[in-house]
Amino acid sequence: MTAVPAAIIDRPGAEPRTGSIDLPQREPGLTLLAVLAAPLNPLDLLIASGGFHSARHEEPYVPGSECVGTVLESDSHPVGTTVYAELHVSPAAPGAFATHVLVADHLITILPAGIDPVRAAAVGNSGIAAYLPLIETVALRAGETVLVLGATGAVGQLAVQVAHRLGAGRVVGVARDREALERLLTIGADAVVELRANEEAEQLAERIRAVSGPVDVVFDGIYGLPLEAALHVAAPRARLVNVGNLAGPTAEVPAGLLRGKQLTLSGFAGINVPPAEKQAALAWLWKAVSAGELDLAITTVTLEDLPRAWRAQAASPHAKYIVVPNQTDESENR
Repeated sequence: MTAVPAAIIDRPGAEPRTGSIDLPQREPGLTLLAVLAAPLNPLDLLIASGGFHSARHEEPYVPGSECVGTVLESDSHPVGTTVYAELHVSPAAPGAFATHVLVADHLITILPAGIDPVRAAAVGNSGIAAYLPLIETVALRAGETVLVLGATGAVGQLAVQVAHRLGAGRVVGVARDREALERLLTIGADAVVELRANEEAEQLAERIRAVSGPVDVVFDGIYGLPLEAALHVAAPRARLVNVGNLAGPTAEVPAGLLRGKQLTLSGFAGINVPPAEKQAALAWLWKAVSAGELDLAITTVTLEDLPRAWRAQAASPHAKYIVVPNQTDESENR
């Protein structure tokens, strides 16, 4: 075994602490990576909270559900190759918030030559959560109007850009932070709507409708009252897909409205999508990143600074935090 620096969650609900773990010797079927960049995702916080529907860890474990790294040892991938890896974390399978990680061979994808590792990592899970719901779940068509709820988060920002680049006729972003909303107008949104405290769904729907008209596709990252408002501005046969619930775990969906407009309401969770089915999406995302066609605010942090980033992520930042284990200077915006 080899001791490596890592972030550790000691119990459900705890923040990560910096420590070290004993990484076992690599076995056949596994690849050893030196971690270059590991994104911090809402999924990581949800699993650590103990409230995630698919995983709860009572024993200490290393979080981190994806990374970009360099192959050090492998039977399947060339040593020195830069790759993207998806991880299924548990106390027995440490995650990506460490200097080194062991990953199952079939969960690894070789990155295009020359791509920046940090930016490639930033559009992994977040990009999948933006791209696949729009392309496969709701089958976005050119010229359609797209409403993005929760548009200033990492996934929402990418959803705005993906919809724009794939030919949406109009893209409208909805979120709370006015300054962050204004930035959306520079990366693909045609209009934005600021959420207001204590506003009723009908009032929000009226303000959205004024800038959107009937909406063909709703990309919903927050659920709750904003989704209720979106139902009222949805066009007949509109398709709605939910990817998160930051505004609340429940929403009222009137049966008459659902049937009368013949709406389709779906859910998407990237964790349930097999890696092989993500390959086309990742290829599109990485090509767009390499060409400078996707813009995402990124802040890199060290392992030691992960607790601060963890707290910031819990408050829904308008940037993507990326852990760079070997970064020694202060956090930087990219």
